[in-house]
Amino acid sequence: MNIDKKLVIIGGGPAGHSAATSAARRGIHVTLIEREILGGAAHLLDCVPSKTMISTGAAMSFTNSLSGMGLEEREAEVDVDALTSRIESIKSRLSTDVSSLLESQGVTIIRGSARITSVHAVHVDCADGSQIDLEADDILVCTGSRPRIPEWVHPDGDRILTTRDCYPPRIFPESVTIIGSGVTGVEFAHMFASFGSKVTLVVSRQQVLPGKDPEVAAVLEDSFLSRGVRLFKGARAIAIEKTELGVRVVCDDGRSSETTHAVLAIGSIPNTENLGLEEVGIALDGGYIPIDRHCESNVKHIYAAGDVSGKLPLSSVASMQGRKVAEQVVGGPKGPHRHLDYDKAASAIFTEPEIADVGLAEAEAFASGRKIRVTKVPFSSTAKALINNDPRGFVKIISDPATGEVLGGSIVGSHAAELISVIALAVTANLKVTDIEESLLVHPALAEALAEAAE
Repeated sequence: MNIDKKLVIIGGGPAGHSAATSAARRGIHVTLIEREILGGAAHLLDCVPSKTMISTGAAMSFTNSLSGMGLEEREAEVDVDALTSRIESIKSRLSTDVSSLLESQGVTIIRGSARITSVHAVHVDCADGSQIDLEADDILVCTGSRPRIPEWVHPDGDRILTTRDCYPPRIFPESVTIIGSGVTGVEFAHMFASFGSKVTLVVSRQQVLPGKDPEVAAVLEDSFLSRGVRLFKGARAIAIEKTELGVRVVCDDGRSSETTHAVLAIGSIPNTENLGLEEVGIALDGGYIPIDRHCESNVKHIYAAGDVSGKLPLSSVASMQGRKVAEQVVGGPKGPHRHLDYDKAASAIFTEPEIADVGLAEAEAFASGRKIRVTKVPFSSTAKALINNDPRGFVKIISDPATGEVLGGSIVGSHAAELISVIALAVTANLKVTDIEESLLVHPALAEALAEAAE
């Protein structure tokens, strides 16, 4: 199939390269512009390094607690150079794989910075100093995001760090104050604690992970406290002062935390500056590009996907948005079609224990007055959790009491990020609890808790 249409994509992250390969397979002429790293800066400079370090930290924790498995304990120590090499190797491999895939699909890759000059034109300042003007039938903006830095602090990359300053690691801090207790904040608290740092977590609300299931947050808080993490609940950081030995983080309730380092983990902001968006009539909302169900902006033929769209900042969501854009630019789907339902996106938090959820939350249902059925099964009731010497956590499934349809669920425990896929599939496909309950699952396996919770 060969369609005489041109798609220009600005940004080579999960949204951009998914859209590019999907559109190219449909016969679209695709040009992708990337100024930093193919595969996406947020993905390869944030997500992959942090998860790699978390994985290494988990291996250390396991090695240092072997007595529970009937083995003699051995004290593991981190090799910073080897860990750095491991992170760089994974990043390079993933970026190379993306580049190879794009080239194999005939996608034209341009290194440089792009600016939209009209609805059907893009100007590129190339990395080699040259300039290119491209024509386009459709344009996709997916330039990602970067760490948010409040006005009252000035990161120096040495003692006061953004999350992106933390890897590859030069050293592991003796002590660290982490500002922000959302997903990124708790992952960093877990990561540094795994490597032996003394961690203080500034929690602006009365629980970590505000907005998440309180039972889920409670399990994580208990884990943090048992590992010596200090929680400053109900406190907001308002200043960071340098001291002789490090930094002092000052909170609005008078408390302060003195540590060798401080890390800002208070969200991100979209990369939508200097793209010519407003000049071509795109209405921004707090820097984000509002989109419709087709991922199209208020200007026809200009689409947005990934973090800049203001939807869920997840690589899985960005990739799916990219594929939906590719469908749209060729004239829409040719067969059965399901619009993106962001309320049904699964997400995970890579702490210890892991946390994952999808669909309707229990608190959300109660707040809206919706009748639900909630079933909860602890992993301690499964043989595999006891065999693994890790009985922490639980599976919770939320369903419609009248129809049995699975509406959502939460998992706290080992491999939660993998196990949530079962509930995510049930939520997306409108399956019933009986569909899970009557599945013949493996024994012994942690997934047995899913079937028990579905009974």
